[in-house]
Formats: sequence, structure tokens, C-alpha cells
Amino acid sequence: EVALACHISPDADALGSMLAVGMALRAEGKRVTASFGERRFRVPRLLRFLPGQELLVEPGAYPAAPELMMTFDVPVADRLGTLAVNAGKARELVVVDHHASNTGFGTLNLVDPKAAATAVLAEELLVRLGLPIGTRVATCLYAGLVTDTGSFRHSSTTPQAHTMAARLLATGLNPEEIARELWDRSPFGYLRVLGAALDRAVLEPSTGPGLVWTFVTRDDRAAQGLPYDEVEGIIDVIRRTDEADMAVILKEDDDGAWQVSTRSKGAVDVARVCAALGGGGHARAAGFTSHLPVEQTMEGLRALL
Repeated sequence: EVALACHISPDADALGSMLAVGMALRAEGKRVTASFGERRFRVPRLLRFLPGQELLVEPGAYPAAPELMMTFDVPVADRLGTLAVNAGKARELVVVDHHASNTGFGTLNLVDPKAAATAVLAEELLVRLGLPIGTRVATCLYAGLVTDTGSFRHSSTTPQAHTMAARLLATGLNPEEIARELWDRSPFGYLRVLGAALDRAVLEPSTGPGLVWTFVTRDDRAAQGLPYDEVEGIIDVIRRTDEADMAVILKEDDDGAWQVSTRSKGAVDVARVCAALGGGGHARAAGFTSHLPVEQTMEGLRALL
């Protein structure tokens, strides 16, 4: 049995890479289990179109001491949530990731910070294993590639990223359908929460190279019946502010902690900022968790800037 895991609150790159490898291994006759270590185990709505979710099991049903465990898009073991314990007991732990902040916590680390997405490494792994990449596998890989490159707008976009997209498109996947699921759908309540977040947005042009930030509370979401994962895209709206290099959004999760997302246009290495606050990520997109009130969290962030 091969036990696969991705980080908590999975994005398309994490979940897509894991499911792609899982489907390819299962097609070769392997027994595959896949999960992510959250107590409230639930696939985000916008990712429910991804194929291969029949592989997923609740964290409680995950092998306690896997003979072979593989993690995807996980830079540090803590990001495995409850499955960090399982990883610590694995006989062989293969880490597949593209974060420069990866700590090399596996027995075998397939880590390349220059890769545009973990999906790039997942595809390379499948190719080297000689496993076929059909439409379902390609759909998962494509979702990871397009999201982590920002639809090929981010600095991580390379000629290799475009040629990979061409290979995946050649399998017959539907890019229009994938784009619609990822970016062009949301419940009406999202507009209400977005409006509230924009109404309380703050611009601080004198803070470092310029900072714009806002926050979303549990009460904001509860009033609209909106789950936590639905507010992920708000950061992409506020980051458009011309006067600010850095954008920040604090999102209160269901447990009352603040999940802080940061973005930079290049003047600030937000990975370093977030790492100093217990998180991590990429130079232009990173995050951390805070258990302090909003203003105290922002004070700590400003001090680092």
C-alpha cells in the first residue's frame, strides 16, 4: 500500500498532485490511500470537480505507520496536520514539493524550488516511473499548474510550464471547464463577504514598500453561510492596489485562529516574513497562522517589514 498525503486546507496544486499520482499508481495495481490531516475533513467546494477523490479517506482511517508514505506540496511536517504523526512512523517518507522553505523532513526529498508547481514534479515522477498520464490524471496536474502560476501570470511561469500545459492539453482535458470551476463560480454570499472585506480594507503607503490589508471574521462568513475555503480568492482582489507592493488578508477559521495570507509584487520576500512568524511559502506568496487579535498580528508583521 502507498499512503499519500497533502497539506491541510489543500489547494489545487496539493490535492491535484496527490490525486494524479494516486490514480496513476492505482491504475498499475497498487493499493492507494490518500488524505489530509484535518479534523473537519472536507474537500474545498471549488476542488470537488477534481477526479480521483474516491481515493480519499478520513484521517482516522489512514495507515498508522505506512510502509511507504508520500507527501505533496508540504514544506514542513506540521503542515500535514494530524497526519504528521503518521509521517513520523513511516518506514519510507517521500516528500514531493517545490517550496524553497522545505525542511527536507523526508527519507527521500524530491524538492525543486525552481519548479512552477508541485504538479511539475508529480508529472516528472510519473514519467520516470513509466506510468501513463490520461485525461483524468492530466486534469489534476493541469489544475495544480494553472493555479500556482496564476494562469501563467506569476514569475514562476517558465517555457517548461507552457510546454507541460501543452502536453496535458493533448490528453483531451477541458481547460474551459477547469477554469470555470476554479475561478468563475461562487455562491452569492461570497459577494457579501467580499464587500465587507473591501469596505474595511486599509492602505498604509508609509509601511515599507506599501501595504494594503483587510480581514474576514467567522461572523462575516456565518451571516452568509459561507465555509472558510470560499474566501480564499479575496487576496487576489486587494493585491491589485497600485500603491502597495504587499497585500495581506487575515481570515478567521472555524476554530477562531487567524489564517494570514500574504502576496508581494517583488519588493518584499513574504516567505521570509511569514517564516519569522511560524509560517512559510514562496517569495511572492506565503502565509502563517496567528492566535493573536487582528491588530496585534498586524503589529508583528509591520515590525518585520
